[in-house]
Amino acid sequence: MSVGSVKPNDPRPAFRYDGDGYKARIGLIFMASSVVMEAEMWAMAAEGVAVHTARIKLPKVTVEGIQEMMNAPQLEEAARLLGSAPIDVLCFGGTSASFLHGTAYDVALSRKLAAWAPGPKITTASTATLAALAAVRARKVALVTPYVDGVHARAIRFLEENGHKVVSSRNLGIDKDQALAEVPLEQIYDLVRETDHPDATAVFISCTNFRSAGAIEALETALGKPVVSAVQASFWHCLEVLDVNGAKPGYGSLFARRMASPKASGAA
Repeated sequence: MSVGSVKPNDPRPAFRYDGDGYKARIGLIFMASSVVMEAEMWAMAAEGVAVHTARIKLPKVTVEGIQEMMNAPQLEEAARLLGSAPIDVLCFGGTSASFLHGTAYDVALSRKLAAWAPGPKITTASTATLAALAAVRARKVALVTPYVDGVHARAIRFLEENGHKVVSSRNLGIDKDQALAEVPLEQIYDLVRETDHPDATAVFISCTNFRSAGAIEALETALGKPVVSAVQASFWHCLEVLDVNGAKPGYGSLFARRMASPKASGAA
Protein backbone atom coordinates (compact mmCIF):
# COMPACT_ATOMS: atom_id res chain seq x y z
CA MET A 1 0.00 0.00 0.00
CA SER A 2 1.46 3.39 -0.97
CA VAL A 3 1.98 6.09 1.61
CA GLY A 4 -1.22 8.03 2.27
CA SER A 5 -3.49 5.43 0.64
CA VAL A 6 -6.22 3.47 2.38
CA LYS A 7 -7.46 0.01 1.45
CA PRO A 8 -11.20 -0.39 0.90
CA ASN A 9 -13.00 -0.88 4.21
CA ASP A 10 -9.84 0.00 6.19
CA PRO A 11 -11.02 1.87 9.31
CA ARG A 12 -7.80 3.88 9.58
CA PRO A 13 -7.57 7.37 8.02
CA ALA A 14 -5.12 8.25 5.26
CA PHE A 15 -1.73 9.26 6.65
CA ARG A 16 0.48 12.15 5.57
CA TYR A 17 3.89 11.40 4.10
CA ASP A 18 6.38 11.74 6.95
CA GLY A 19 9.71 11.83 5.10
CA ASP A 20 10.41 8.10 5.41
CA GLY A 21 13.10 6.89 3.01
CA TYR A 22 11.25 3.84 1.81
CA LYS A 23 12.83 4.14 -1.66
CA ALA A 24 16.33 5.28 -0.65
CA ARG A 25 18.16 6.44 2.47
CA ILE A 26 21.12 8.68 1.68
CA GLY A 27 23.80 9.09 4.34
CA LEU A 28 25.65 12.39 3.97
CA ILE A 29 28.91 13.51 5.56
CA PHE A 30 28.78 17.30 5.51
CA MET A 31 30.63 20.25 6.99
CA ALA A 32 29.39 21.37 10.42
CA SER A 33 29.20 25.05 9.47
CA SER A 34 27.47 24.41 6.12
CA VAL A 35 23.75 24.64 5.36
CA VAL A 36 23.19 24.35 1.59
CA MET A 37 23.64 20.70 0.61
CA GLU A 38 21.05 19.14 2.91
CA ALA A 39 18.45 21.75 1.98
CA GLU A 40 19.03 21.33 -1.75
CA MET A 41 18.99 17.54 -1.53
CA TRP A 42 15.65 17.64 0.29
CA ALA A 43 14.35 20.11 -2.31
CA MET A 44 15.28 17.73 -5.14
CA ALA A 45 14.14 14.57 -3.35
CA ALA A 46 10.85 12.98 -4.34
CA GLU A 47 8.69 11.18 -1.81
CA GLY A 48 10.46 8.10 -0.46
CA VAL A 49 14.02 9.51 -0.58
CA ALA A 50 15.48 10.63 2.76
CA VAL A 51 18.78 12.29 3.70
CA HIS A 52 20.56 11.54 7.01
CA THR A 53 23.60 13.62 7.93
CA ALA A 54 26.73 13.42 10.08
CA ARG A 55 28.92 16.50 10.37
CA ILE A 56 32.63 17.28 10.53
CA LYS A 57 34.38 20.57 11.30
CA LEU A 58 35.95 22.67 8.53
CA PRO A 59 38.34 25.29 9.98
CA LYS A 60 38.65 27.40 6.83
CA VAL A 61 37.99 27.02 3.10
CA THR A 62 41.66 27.05 2.14
CA VAL A 63 43.98 24.23 1.09
CA GLU A 64 45.39 24.13 4.63
CA GLY A 65 41.98 24.25 6.33
CA ILE A 66 40.52 21.54 4.12
CA GLN A 67 43.57 19.33 4.70
CA GLU A 68 43.20 19.79 8.46
CA MET A 69 39.58 18.62 8.24
CA MET A 70 40.49 15.56 6.16
CA ASN A 71 43.25 14.55 8.61
CA ALA A 72 41.04 14.88 11.69
CA PRO A 73 39.63 11.75 13.38
CA GLN A 74 36.11 13.20 13.01
CA LEU A 75 35.96 11.96 9.41
CA GLU A 76 36.29 8.31 10.41
CA GLU A 77 33.92 8.81 13.33
CA ALA A 78 31.29 10.38 11.06
CA ALA A 79 31.54 7.53 8.57
CA ARG A 80 31.23 4.88 11.26
CA LEU A 81 28.26 6.65 12.87
CA LEU A 82 26.44 6.96 9.55
CA GLY A 83 27.29 3.37 8.72
CA SER A 84 25.56 2.22 11.90
CA ALA A 85 22.24 3.46 10.45
CA PRO A 86 20.36 1.49 7.78
CA ILE A 87 21.44 3.77 4.93
CA ASP A 88 21.68 2.61 1.32
CA VAL A 89 24.43 4.95 0.12
CA LEU A 90 27.02 7.08 1.88
CA CYS A 91 28.04 10.33 0.18
CA PHE A 92 30.99 12.45 1.25
CA GLY A 93 29.63 15.93 0.60
CA GLY A 94 32.82 17.92 0.16
CA THR A 95 33.86 18.75 -3.40
CA SER A 96 37.14 20.54 -2.76
CA ALA A 97 37.96 18.11 0.05
CA SER A 98 37.66 15.13 -2.29
CA PHE A 99 39.49 16.65 -5.29
CA LEU A 100 42.14 18.36 -3.11
CA HIS A 101 45.01 16.12 -4.24
CA GLY A 102 43.59 14.80 -7.50
CA THR A 103 41.76 11.72 -8.72
CA ALA A 104 43.84 9.14 -6.87
CA TYR A 105 43.13 10.96 -3.61
CA ASP A 106 39.39 10.85 -4.28
CA VAL A 107 39.54 7.12 -5.05
CA ALA A 108 41.51 6.48 -1.85
CA LEU A 109 38.93 8.45 0.14
CA SER A 110 36.14 6.24 -1.19
CA ARG A 111 38.09 3.15 -0.17
CA LYS A 112 38.55 4.48 3.36
CA LEU A 113 34.86 5.30 3.65
CA ALA A 114 33.96 1.80 2.48
CA ALA A 115 36.25 0.29 5.11
CA TRP A 116 34.78 2.46 7.87
CA ALA A 117 31.19 1.98 6.75
CA PRO A 118 30.87 -1.43 5.08
CA GLY A 119 27.45 -2.09 3.59
CA PRO A 120 26.18 1.04 1.85
CA LYS A 121 27.29 2.12 -1.61
CA ILE A 122 29.92 4.88 -1.51
CA THR A 123 30.32 8.08 -3.47
CA THR A 124 31.90 11.51 -3.06
CA ALA A 125 31.02 14.89 -4.49
CA SER A 126 34.01 14.67 -6.84
CA THR A 127 33.27 11.11 -7.97
CA ALA A 128 29.67 12.16 -8.57
CA THR A 129 30.77 15.21 -10.55
CA LEU A 130 32.78 13.14 -13.01
CA ALA A 131 29.91 10.67 -13.39
CA ALA A 132 27.45 13.53 -13.96
CA LEU A 133 29.64 15.23 -16.56
CA ALA A 134 29.92 11.89 -18.36
CA ALA A 135 26.15 11.43 -18.18
CA VAL A 136 25.50 14.77 -19.91
CA ARG A 137 28.32 14.05 -22.41
CA ALA A 138 30.33 17.07 -21.37
CA ARG A 139 33.77 17.65 -22.80
CA LYS A 140 35.14 21.17 -22.44
CA VAL A 141 33.57 23.00 -19.51
CA ALA A 142 33.14 26.40 -17.94
CA LEU A 143 33.79 26.42 -14.20
CA VAL A 144 32.27 28.58 -11.47
CA THR A 145 33.42 28.33 -7.83
CA PRO A 146 33.34 30.47 -4.70
CA TYR A 147 36.85 29.32 -3.73
CA VAL A 148 40.07 31.14 -3.03
CA ASP A 149 42.59 30.99 -5.88
CA GLY A 150 44.54 28.02 -4.51
CA VAL A 151 41.47 25.78 -4.19
CA HIS A 152 40.04 27.01 -7.50
CA ALA A 153 43.28 26.02 -9.24
CA ARG A 154 42.95 22.50 -7.85
CA ALA A 155 39.40 22.29 -9.18
CA ILE A 156 40.71 23.12 -12.65
CA ARG A 157 43.48 20.55 -12.31
CA PHE A 158 41.03 17.84 -11.23
CA LEU A 159 38.69 18.48 -14.15
CA GLU A 160 41.48 18.63 -16.69
CA GLU A 161 43.23 15.49 -15.50
CA ASN A 162 39.89 13.76 -16.11
CA GLY A 163 39.54 15.01 -19.68
CA HIS A 164 37.49 18.18 -19.17
CA LYS A 165 39.46 21.18 -20.42
CA VAL A 166 38.33 24.30 -18.56
CA VAL A 167 37.83 26.95 -21.26
CA SER A 168 36.52 29.64 -18.90
CA SER A 169 36.39 30.02 -15.13
CA ARG A 170 35.60 32.46 -12.34
CA ASN A 171 35.90 32.28 -8.57
CA LEU A 172 34.81 34.54 -5.72
CA GLY A 173 37.77 34.13 -3.34
CA ILE A 174 35.71 33.23 -0.26
CA ASP A 175 37.57 31.45 2.56
CA LYS A 176 34.86 31.29 5.26
CA ASP A 177 32.40 28.43 5.04
CA GLN A 178 29.30 30.26 6.24
CA ALA A 179 29.97 33.09 3.77
CA LEU A 180 29.75 30.60 0.90
CA ALA A 181 26.08 29.98 1.64
CA GLU A 182 25.29 33.69 1.86
CA VAL A 183 25.94 34.42 -1.84
CA PRO A 184 22.48 35.16 -3.30
CA LEU A 185 21.13 32.80 -5.94
CA GLU A 186 20.61 35.77 -8.27
CA GLN A 187 24.32 36.60 -8.08
CA ILE A 188 25.26 33.00 -8.81
CA TYR A 189 22.90 32.95 -11.80
CA ASP A 190 24.55 36.07 -13.21
CA LEU A 191 28.04 34.74 -12.51
CA VAL A 192 27.34 31.50 -14.38
CA ARG A 193 25.98 33.36 -17.38
CA GLU A 194 29.01 35.66 -17.43
CA THR A 195 31.41 32.70 -17.17
CA ASP A 196 29.88 30.55 -19.91
CA HIS A 197 31.94 30.20 -23.07
CA PRO A 198 30.91 29.24 -26.62
CA ASP A 199 33.34 26.30 -26.57
CA ALA A 200 32.01 24.94 -23.26
CA THR A 201 29.77 21.91 -23.68
CA ALA A 202 28.57 22.22 -20.05
CA VAL A 203 28.97 24.44 -17.00
CA PHE A 204 30.10 23.04 -13.66
CA ILE A 205 29.33 24.85 -10.40
CA SER A 206 31.60 23.54 -7.66
CA CYS A 207 31.14 23.62 -3.85
CA THR A 208 28.44 21.98 -1.78
CA ASN A 209 27.81 25.05 0.39
CA PHE A 210 27.21 27.29 -2.65
CA ARG A 211 23.59 27.63 -3.77
CA SER A 212 22.70 26.51 -7.29
CA ALA A 213 19.89 23.94 -7.46
CA GLY A 214 17.12 26.52 -7.72
CA ALA A 215 18.73 28.21 -10.73
CA ILE A 216 19.86 25.20 -12.77
CA GLU A 217 16.72 24.85 -14.89
CA ALA A 218 16.70 28.59 -15.65
CA LEU A 219 20.40 28.52 -16.53
CA GLU A 220 20.01 25.57 -18.88
CA THR A 221 17.19 27.43 -20.64
CA ALA A 222 19.28 30.60 -20.93
CA LEU A 223 22.52 28.89 -22.00
CA GLY A 224 21.18 26.00 -24.06
CA LYS A 225 23.55 23.50 -22.49
CA PRO A 226 23.75 21.24 -19.41
CA VAL A 227 24.53 22.84 -16.07
CA VAL A 228 25.91 20.53 -13.39
CA SER A 229 26.44 21.51 -9.75
CA ALA A 230 28.27 19.61 -7.04
CA VAL A 231 25.14 19.16 -4.91
CA GLN A 232 22.93 18.22 -7.85
CA ALA A 233 25.54 15.72 -9.10
CA SER A 234 25.95 14.20 -5.63
CA PHE A 235 22.21 13.68 -5.19
CA TRP A 236 21.86 12.31 -8.72
CA HIS A 237 24.76 9.89 -8.27
CA CYS A 238 23.26 8.55 -5.04
CA LEU A 239 20.11 7.71 -6.99
CA GLU A 240 22.14 6.39 -9.90
CA VAL A 241 24.22 3.90 -7.91
CA LEU A 242 21.03 2.66 -6.23
CA ASP A 243 19.07 2.55 -9.52
CA VAL A 244 16.28 4.59 -7.91
CA ASN A 245 14.08 7.10 -9.70
CA GLY A 246 13.71 9.61 -6.90
CA ALA A 247 14.09 13.19 -8.15
CA LYS A 248 11.49 15.92 -8.48
CA PRO A 249 11.23 17.73 -11.81
CA GLY A 250 12.83 21.11 -12.36
CA TYR A 251 16.45 20.57 -11.34
CA GLY A 252 18.23 20.06 -14.62
CA SER A 253 18.67 17.74 -17.59
CA LEU A 254 20.97 15.52 -15.52
CA PHE A 255 17.87 13.97 -13.92
CA ALA A 256 16.27 12.89 -17.21
CA ARG A 257 16.52 9.21 -16.23
CA ARG A 258 16.03 9.58 -12.47
CA MET A 259 12.71 11.40 -12.19
CA ALA A 260 10.13 9.89 -9.89
CA SER A 261 6.70 9.08 -11.27
CA PRO A 262 4.22 11.96 -10.77
CA LYS A 263 2.48 10.14 -7.89
CA ALA A 264 5.78 9.85 -5.99
CA SER A 265 7.20 13.28 -6.80
CA GLY A 266 6.17 14.81 -3.48
CA ALA A 267 4.39 17.60 -5.35
CA ALA A 268 1.09 18.88 -4.02
